[in-house]
Amino acid sequence: MSSVLLVTGGGGVGKTTLSAALAVTAARNGVRTLVVTVDPARRLATALGLKHLGSEPSPHDDEANLWAAMLDASASWKAIARRHASADVASRLVDNPFFEAAAQHFPASQSYASAEEMANFVEARAWDLVVVDTPPSAGGIEFFSAPAEMRDLVGGRLLRWLTGGGLPGRRALFRLTARPALRVAGTVLGSDLLERVAEFLMDLRTTYDGLARRAAQIEEHFREARTVVIATADPAPLREAARFYRDLPDMVPRPDAVVFNRVLPADWHNPEPPADGALVDNLVRWGAEAHRQTEVRQEFAALWKTEVATVPWRPKTPTSLDDLAALITDAHGLPLERLGVALR
Repeated sequence: MSSVLLVTGGGGVGKTTLSAALAVTAARNGVRTLVVTVDPARRLATALGLKHLGSEPSPHDDEANLWAAMLDASASWKAIARRHASADVASRLVDNPFFEAAAQHFPASQSYASAEEMANFVEARAWDLVVVDTPPSAGGIEFFSAPAEMRDLVGGRLLRWLTGGGLPGRRALFRLTARPALRVAGTVLGSDLLERVAEFLMDLRTTYDGLARRAAQIEEHFREARTVVIATADPAPLREAARFYRDLPDMVPRPDAVVFNRVLPADWHNPEPPADGALVDNLVRWGAEAHRQTEVRQEFAALWKTEVATVPWRPKTPTSLDDLAALITDAHGLPLERLGVALR
């Protein structure tokens, strides 16, 4: 079975770029690697120099051992419905507008869909390493709690009460009692909205057994995965990184690495005064920022009793595979062997 590297953290910290960089490095180290993103902005395709990135893994033309894919949450949910429901129920679900709305807008839906697809890729055994660029929502921590949240939603008390729980013949009972009443309400409202909502909830409930089993399998993959949290020295990414020590579900191990991205050079702390006096203030400000970043990293490491790695700031966004690989080459403190990126 493939090993898994989950790259997570708040939005805007360079998570997708570093996912690509780690994947390229692993591929160049002889590790058959698949990198997966759910980023709707398609930044992974840009980072890897690909014109198109689809939901099916495709090999990179210019890099042996490297495959890439971008998940489509809506398509993933349709596959989930067909996997966990009978053919007729699955057909009704995917055609129901409320199913589409839930797949797109329920907070945990994108995270759960990507987690289930991740599990499918891992269990395919086609790659040595699967690198997952986790969804940016909730700083990435939602990805880890999504299986439990979906299990609670579909098997929760409210939905069981609305659909009759495990009552034998509950759908027949619904047709005989609730549906006529809902049709009367629909006549008053001029719409069959309530009936369609009830039908959707009834169908959704039937997926519980399969979804609950799959959620448990996904959580097992989480327990065995390696996790890298990407952060910067800015307040919001720091708060999100701290959540992986404070709020991570009990079944998920602590992160294997916290990586501070876009780190300014240490020699900027005390810059040599330039001949041109007009540049002095600017250099002083950059020196102060470099010093602040160093203090932030030290405080984070001490507070959460963890080691941190750093990736240096670059004036230009990486635009080639070599640029991506250079990010990891120039990084300091990354445990590449432990993360599965380098062969032991």
